[in-house]
Amino acid sequence: MPITLKDEAAIVGIGQTEFSKNSGRSELSLACEATAAAIADAGLEPSDIDGMTTFTMDTTDEIEIARSVGIGDLTFFSRTPHGGGAAIGVMHQAAMAVATGAAKYVVVYRALNGRSGARYSSGVSEGVSTSDLIHWSWYMPAGLMTPTSWVAMFTQRYMYECGITSEHLGHVCVSQRKHAVRNPAAFFYERPLTLEEHANARPIVDPLRLYDCCQETDGGTACIVTTPERARDLDKPAALIRSVAQGAGFDQEVMTSFYRPDITELREMDLVARQCYEISGLTPDDIDCAVIYDAFSSIVLWQLESFGFCKRGESGDFVAEGNLDLGGRLPCNTHGGQLSEAYIHGMNGVNEGVRLIRGTSANQPEKNDHCLVTAGVGVPTSGMILGKLD
Repeated sequence: MPITLKDEAAIVGIGQTEFSKNSGRSELSLACEATAAAIADAGLEPSDIDGMTTFTMDTTDEIEIARSVGIGDLTFFSRTPHGGGAAIGVMHQAAMAVATGAAKYVVVYRALNGRSGARYSSGVSEGVSTSDLIHWSWYMPAGLMTPTSWVAMFTQRYMYECGITSEHLGHVCVSQRKHAVRNPAAFFYERPLTLEEHANARPIVDPLRLYDCCQETDGGTACIVTTPERARDLDKPAALIRSVAQGAGFDQEVMTSFYRPDITELREMDLVARQCYEISGLTPDDIDCAVIYDAFSSIVLWQLESFGFCKRGESGDFVAEGNLDLGGRLPCNTHGGQLSEAYIHGMNGVNEGVRLIRGTSANQPEKNDHCLVTAGVGVPTSGMILGKLD
């Protein structure tokens, strides 16, 4: 029997800071606060933690958090690259660590001053020093220097080929704002959005307007991963990781895979979706709710197709029919997502996935046996399916 990560790990604690535009403190402080909160939520002590993992883009070393929070010896630590694509890649690392015995309890964390500090929306305009400059250099002379401009290219072609309109994008934004309005942790709490407001918002890069783009946020989140056996000994309900996977597609670039034969599909997310379903033995019909990475409204549409909730080109109608709302086929981003709750590089979505399985979301759907959680697109990416622990 092949070795997989089916039901080999569970998330037992979640923690986060407030989400703001100016935290007034260091990213280390944010990471420590979120980590301590996750440990407490799990009913553990800092001394129980022996593994830690985060993004390569995180500025805070695990040993600094460990010393500050009171964590002792570490037998496992790692980092995952490719920005938002790492949002579930770090969960993959943590699941492998506890499944193989490399660690017993792993903290997964991400903290950033994404508004008051370094702003990821600036893209390459503020300078980068990685090998990605090799391919980015082909596009920079044309003014393609920010994530918005890169995603706008894919979005424009997708809209042309599949008949998707700006109003379809608006339905994604409005649906997620409905959820944020009821979530006290969201930046847009009690601040609704209409389709008319979406349509009249200022353009950023055609066809993307202001509300099609995620926020810039200060804040931190963390969660704790262990084995299902240990999870059963803890007080709070755990979210079982039914499957978790990573994927990089053929001819992959970071955000700018413009020379593929077709730029209206997500090869890497298609690969992740196949693995998630094959490992778990589940199908799209088994997924009750989802947290879909939403740095931009259009990428939600592509992922709905990658994971089989609708056929190619049908995602626009799928969202327009209210399927992402509570009571719809697939309540999605019930925390408000990165568009309307906060941008913590997708890790706040992991915590929302746990709340959905626990039944504690501010926008809790009636059925919550299985929840899909995905990571960033346009980059090597990742995804997982969460379920209940018997």
